[in-house]
Amino acid sequence: MWELKNPKPVKLIIGILAADRNCLHEAVEAAIDAFGKTDFTSNVWPFVQTDYYKEQTGPRIMRQFLSFEKLIHPGKLAKIKLRTNKIEKKLAKKLAIPLPRPVNLDPGIIEPAKLILASTKDFSHRIYIGKRMYAEVTLSFDKGRWRPFDYTFPDYRQQLYFDFFDRVRKRLVEQLRSQR
Repeated sequence: MWELKNPKPVKLIIGILAADRNCLHEAVEAAIDAFGKTDFTSNVWPFVQTDYYKEQTGPRIMRQFLSFEKLIHPGKLAKIKLRTNKIEKKLAKKLAIPLPRPVNLDPGIIEPAKLILASTKDFSHRIYIGKRMYAEVTLSFDKGRWRPFDYTFPDYRQQLYFDFFDRVRKRLVEQLRSQR
């Protein structure tokens, strides 16, 4: 019989899409309240690669990523996605602006060799992870750099995202080494 191994802990990240600066600020605060202290926060970038979220989040969407200091078990991703969905609904009521989804919180995890995003939507490249949630390997880390797949979202193909994910990945590797 093969010996089963426990998975190594991973870094939780949350990608935020927000209708404006106030919505972004509220989303960051809510995520920190829910998941703890961050170790990295990306710059704020315009989200212009698609108009998919325009009807829900508005015409001038802002993007920011958070990386959380505490490592988590990768099996918690589905539960975290459920929690971010609840936070989104709560913020929509609190912000009270005429948009159905003024903030969009997309949790994911970074492992040394990949970035995985959670989703409520099934598709050919996604696997079921429990709690009515799915996940996809969005980027792989191979030969010293991030590599997208054919299905990778257009914004996740940008070097500025790769630079942020590099910082998070390096911190993860340091944290894993210190646990030995």
